[in-house]
Parts: sequence; C-alpha cells; structure tokens
Amino acid sequence: MAKYKLLFKTSVTKDIRQIPTHDVAAILQRIEALADDPRPNGCEKLSGQERYRVRQGTYRIIYEIMDEQLVVTVVKIGHRRDVYKSS
Repeated sequence: MAKYKLLFKTSVTKDIRQIPTHDVAAILQRIEALADDPRPNGCEKLSGQERYRVRQGTYRIIYEIMDEQLVVTVVKIGHRRDVYKSS
C-alpha cells in the first residue's frame, strides 16, 4: 500500500498548543500512523461530512482523506467534549 502524505491546516498548530505536553507525543504518533493506514481500526466517518475521526485517549483527531492524491489532511485536534462543536 502506498504511503499517504500528511498535511495540516494552520489551525491545528493552535489546537496542539492547548493540549498538555504529555499527550502531544501520543497524538503525533497516531497522526503519523495515518500515513500508512488512513482508515485504521476504530476510525469513524463523520455523518454529513467527508471527514473521519480517530481517538487518542480523550482527544479526537479529525481528518480528510483524498485517495486520488494520496493525501491525509488533519483538520482539527481537540478534547472529545469540544472537538465537534466548530469543525
């Protein structure tokens, strides 16, 4: 299987700054794994959108997959209570 290219929206850097440092390493590791398998076990397609989400502890990573270009774009990262409100 081909490796996907990872892209980040500029707002993701702001999202990461608000997350405690001890959680950031695990989140970034989970994002890197999306390059090999953009639809891992446990990912869910968000209803009404062409976006997916994957869990990492109490945080959610929301991303879009463009299979034709082999690109995964991380759209938002946040705590499970807030992440769906403005995505």
